[in-house]
Amino acid sequence: MVDLDEMQKAILGALAGMSEPAGCGEIAKSAGLATPKVVPKMRGLLKNDLVERPVEGKYIISEAGRKA
Repeated sequence: MVDLDEMQKAILGALAGMSEPAGCGEIAKSAGLATPKVVPKMRGLLKNDLVERPVEGKYIISEAGRKA
């Protein structure tokens, strides 16, 4: 299992509450974070299969992300 920092946990929590794929701006707003800080975190979460990108530029939480 991947060790998550507080920002990654906030991002996954925000995504878990969304019913539609969301862009970094929407995720940042929901998580109370700055968009420029969310963008690189999304790359790491995607690489670790904790989020999925069903549409270019939009993300959803994966099953592994829910468990994390």
